[in-house]
Amino acid sequence: MLTLLLGVMAGCASVAPNYEAKFGDAVRSARQAQTLNPATPANQDPVLGLDGKAAVSAQERYQDSFKAPPKTFEVINTTGTQ
Repeated sequence: MLTLLLGVMAGCASVAPNYEAKFGDAVRSARQAQTLNPATPANQDPVLGLDGKAAVSAQERYQDSFKAPPKTFEVINTTGTQ
C-alpha cells in the first residue's frame, strides 16, 4: 500500500519549474535589443516637427485615403491571348 501511495505522489511531482525558469527571456532580450532609448517614457517634452493644423490635415488625408479605392489602370494585352 505504501508503494502505491509513493507511486501516486511521484506522479504529482512537477518538473515545470526547470522549464519555466527562463520562460520569456528571449522576448525580454529582443525587446531590450530593439529599444533605442530605454529612458524615453521619462521624457515629457512635446514632440517637435508638426504644428497642430498640419498634423490634423495629415491625419484627415490619411483617413480619407481609405474611403475610396485607388484608381486602377487597364492593361493592354498585345499578345493576342487571354
